[in-house]
Amino acid sequence: YINTFVIMTDYIYSIKAKNVNKTFKRKNLEVNALKDFNIKIKKGSIHGLLGPNGAGKSTFINILGGLVKKNKGNISICGIDIDKNQKLSKFKIGIVPQELNIDPFFTPFELLDLQAGLYGISKKNRKTEEILDNLGLIDKKNAYARTLSGGMRRRLLVAKALVHSPSMLILDEPTAGVDVELRSMLWDYIRDINSKGTTICLTTHYLEEAEKLCENITILDKGEVIKDDTKVNLLNIISTKTVSFDLANKQELPRELIAFNPKIEKNRLTLSYDKSKISLNNIINILNKHNIVFLEMSTYESNLENVFTKLISSNGNN
Repeated sequence: YINTFVIMTDYIYSIKAKNVNKTFKRKNLEVNALKDFNIKIKKGSIHGLLGPNGAGKSTFINILGGLVKKNKGNISICGIDIDKNQKLSKFKIGIVPQELNIDPFFTPFELLDLQAGLYGISKKNRKTEEILDNLGLIDKKNAYARTLSGGMRRRLLVAKALVHSPSMLILDEPTAGVDVELRSMLWDYIRDINSKGTTICLTTHYLEEAEKLCENITILDKGEVIKDDTKVNLLNIISTKTVSFDLANKQELPRELIAFNPKIEKNRLTLSYDKSKISLNNIINILNKHNIVFLEMSTYESNLENVFTKLISSNGNN
């Protein structure tokens, strides 16, 4: 059983890793899964951990869960050094793995109850039905896990990770194979528990998902951090913005617009500009100056996928 009465000092970061290295030996080769990896995940935040396949995301998560041993470096979970107090540090986190590692011959209720027992949660303090209800699984609580759909099994993994009310929840590709409606419900629940104080660390290949949810993002490639910043700052890496105008009629374009790479197709004028150097109002003023009438205007900015692609490409991946 975990002694939950250990007196702890307050902490700023739910996860703090410094100069973490992990090398795997494969035949006669050494593979550097993590190289001087550093990350700080603020308490109470939703933090994205992104990168291509093989970047080192799962290796780091497995180190946090005690499944893989790091070669060197320091890691603390909620202010607890994982080397000095492994049991207590594990009690502070819940991990939702990529793999659907669920015993098919147990029901959701039995699986959660068993998991709570392993964490030393007394029966009177277990929240089995509450968790199942919050994740839309209460009507399946007595069904064998093997009869559940892929999306339900994915949510059941999330439920298992929450039985001990962890301070930090780590989600490794949690919505893989989940349909749009269930994904939306899952994230509503994640936002809810985050609003109540649970820190969330998310890895996902759905970059739109990370863009909507995350406040801070760390991008990994080849075991190294290539960018760590707020979402807002990352989105500002690519400053190009596109604007289109539906023109009232055919117009001859003034020379001032040549710098914005103008394109016209079926009376729609499309321009590209650097938002760090010029404002949209400047462009609108040029149109007004030349009496170019437009009926509608639409703007488009770079998204996280554009930023991710640019950073990974510049790091030597095609």
